Amino acid sequence: MNRIVVIGAGLAGSEAAYQLASRNIPVTLIEMRPNVTTPAHRTAMPAELVCSNSLGSSSFKTASGLLKAELAMLGSMILRVAVRSQVPAGSALAVDREMFSYHVESQLKSLQSCEYLHQHVTAIPKENHSIIATGPLTSDPLAEDLAKIIGKENLAFYDATSPIIEGESIDRTKFFYGSRRDENSTDYINCPMDQNQYSQFVSRLRNSPTVTPHDFEQCGLFSGCQPIEDLAKSGELTLAFGPMRPVGLMDPRTGKKPFAVVQLRKEDTEGKRYGMVGFQTRMTFPAQREVFSTIPGLENAVFLRLGVIHRNTFVCGPVALDCKLRLKNLNSVRLAGQITGVEGYLESTACGLMSGLFSLAESQRSELSIPPTTTMIGSLMKYVIEGPTDNFQPMNANFGLLPNIEKHSCKRERKQLYFQRSLTDLKTWIDSAPFKIEPISEFANT
Repeated sequence: MNRIVVIGAGLAGSEAAYQLASRNIPVTLIEMRPNVTTPAHRTAMPAELVCSNSLGSSSFKTASGLLKAELAMLGSMILRVAVRSQVPAGSALAVDREMFSYHVESQLKSLQSCEYLHQHVTAIPKENHSIIATGPLTSDPLAEDLAKIIGKENLAFYDATSPIIEGESIDRTKFFYGSRRDENSTDYINCPMDQNQYSQFVSRLRNSPTVTPHDFEQCGLFSGCQPIEDLAKSGELTLAFGPMRPVGLMDPRTGKKPFAVVQLRKEDTEGKRYGMVGFQTRMTFPAQREVFSTIPGLENAVFLRLGVIHRNTFVCGPVALDCKLRLKNLNSVRLAGQITGVEGYLESTACGLMSGLFSLAESQRSELSIPPTTTMIGSLMKYVIEGPTDNFQPMNANFGLLPNIEKHSCKRERKQLYFQRSLTDLKTWIDSAPFKIEPISEFANT
């Protein structure tokens, strides 16, 4: 394999380039800024954090903490720099933005095998193996060229997602199973409301604080993707005749049709994760937790993902990508980061790292599989590659992605078992890799 071109110097592109160039694989890393800017970025530095300066919790009780532990085992440059650039933030790993980007740039420029250019790439390179890591604000010409390869129907430009809830956190005494077409179906959970509960819920939605979209995120959305709070404001009964309609549903506990229902749909075969059907929202995260916890059965719900509607260029991974993150229609091209369908800073980093390692293995004509699905990185990769093709939506790290483990009465103990299993299985995978993977020690000291 000749020189590999990495397009996009965000978290994923920088990580992928580093994993290759640090092993003496020639890499050209291309960033369009400052020649072409985006509405969100402010500098021309690599790995600029455009939203929060926090990379999430480092606690070993959280999915984010497990993801960091795995990235440390895999030798992530981004994680190493984050630890060196951190600022006090309790159990969260927060960084000084400028220091963070400066150190990422220094790491990349210190590698003799890494050429770092500032150019606007408007078409996918056909003459070189490449990694596309251009993120949610991929420029229009490059996105259009990608759409020609994978099909326009497999490339999204806006992310409209509903919350996802941990299945075991739902109060089973307050819901009933059944779909509008099959009362015996167990694929849907129905949280019923009487008229008074419904009216109070609509009032809360109408008065909830929302996130103000950026100018470049002011988009016309299909009616099926309208924020739930906007639907509530359009009329008192809009939701009762829309996503909360009780048509075809009978509460077996009362023998009556509820006034309204909130439906939750299985996100996996085991029922570990449930999505709120039709609940796309721009409400702030605290407001979502507060308002949605008033739904019968969700009083103690654990939200694995909260709803968002924002600009986000991503492919339908299960249709467009193979098991090595290559385009099925052009296997000289890999994708990395948010454009694959992962959500979050370190999720993007992990995807960039894996794309880099896949390219490394290919350059050495050796085989490398994705990590076991008992690991957080392996489960994220499985979701991107094998997730639902119907309304595929980006996903962040959460315990609901991992295979079930023996249940214990203590949730903390169960999460410790997830950690032990994941890190043990990842160590076995690393030991079997066709090249050496050096862990980083910095994260262990945080």
